[in-house]
Amino acid sequence: MIRIQKASEIENAFFCGRDFGSSIDVVRDVLNDVRANGDAAVQKYSKQFDVASPSALEIPQAELKAASEKMQKENPDLYHALCYSRDLAVRFAKKQRESFDDFEVELEPGLFTGQKNIAVDRAGVYVPAGRFPLVSTMVMTVAPAVAAGVKEIILCTPPRKHPSGEDKAYADENIMAAAYICGVTKAFACGGSQAIGAMAFGTESIPAVDVIVGPGNKFVAEAKKLVYGTVGIDMVAGPTEVFIIADESANPEWVAADLLAQAEHDIVAQPVLALTDENLAKRVSEEIEKQLETLETAKIARQSIDSYGRIIVCSSLEEAAELANRKAPEHLELAMEAGAVRDKIESLVHNYGSLFIGHGAAEVFGDYAAGLNHTLPTSGSARFTGGLSVRVFLKTVTTLRTDAAKEGPANSAKAAGILGDAEGLAGHARAARFRL
Repeated sequence: MIRIQKASEIENAFFCGRDFGSSIDVVRDVLNDVRANGDAAVQKYSKQFDVASPSALEIPQAELKAASEKMQKENPDLYHALCYSRDLAVRFAKKQRESFDDFEVELEPGLFTGQKNIAVDRAGVYVPAGRFPLVSTMVMTVAPAVAAGVKEIILCTPPRKHPSGEDKAYADENIMAAAYICGVTKAFACGGSQAIGAMAFGTESIPAVDVIVGPGNKFVAEAKKLVYGTVGIDMVAGPTEVFIIADESANPEWVAADLLAQAEHDIVAQPVLALTDENLAKRVSEEIEKQLETLETAKIARQSIDSYGRIIVCSSLEEAAELANRKAPEHLELAMEAGAVRDKIESLVHNYGSLFIGHGAAEVFGDYAAGLNHTLPTSGSARFTGGLSVRVFLKTVTTLRTDAAKEGPANSAKAAGILGDAEGLAGHARAARFRL
């Protein structure tokens, strides 16, 4: 049963990042092997860890197209849901792209400074396919890359046995269909930390990329940490989490469902509810138990609820907002009626990956089909970063242009010469003064 406690009883560890063990030594060995031996290393680890190990890694576009056509024919509801999710995600990402302005401004007479936002040439996306093949992750990783204007989008996803029994590259059919729907350029049947290494360093088959995005297990997360600097990454994501602030108008059934929706992801997922009404806390707890009886993923959700879930009874909603800011959750819900009180709480909270405002704004909409990206910071990293967006696929670079007929460049040359002298960099000072 979910733990109910008072705000004054919360231990400091609750607000700290959650670490579930390092796999750095194993992953470092895998990455070094892939860097040195390319495809041969990838296939070696595929034989060791995956359900299939095809001799060729690239999945032909014809297979992706066939999977898409099969989904459209046999599961049209899923096909249209994916298309709807993709369209919303691309529209939202394009709006984000518009917010990154290119400009040039004359700061001083004759001194023109500017910035340009340039898409990376090649992006790599990783889509896991373990217990739950995450077709929605295809949308969330590819859509912002498309909106940014990335020329090539490379997919790596764990291999599956080809239905024909032949030794051909193949993956989860729904993931392949989603790859085609979303616009992946090339797809490879390659999973785990070896896939991250392949995209970071390049192999005979898999091209090196500029940025790697997408979730994965602890080995994938560790690999992304280790290759950062060789390539850019979106973030290192840990177990999912939700923090709900609820007032007396909250529906216990809906709140319980939202908590369980996060709990079913992983036995170490963290569902948290903060409120002021002890009676509502009991009703939500009872509703969680009721819903677990019929939830197909109850085995996982039960462990998450019992081990990491909690309901926190606060003295005020303002205190709940303060706790949310300290926790900096991946998802933050305000299960509150519209009005001055909700507006105040919304103005107070500022550390979260995504904010869901009001009873109707279910967090699962953000997971699947509301335009928002569901790849979000966890374990307190929402204090300093946001989620996956167009920004990850853009380089903001700066420009300088001068007009020697005006005084601005001369003033900058004089100042640069003085500063070069002060730092003992005579070459800097000389290069500046040549412009006088």
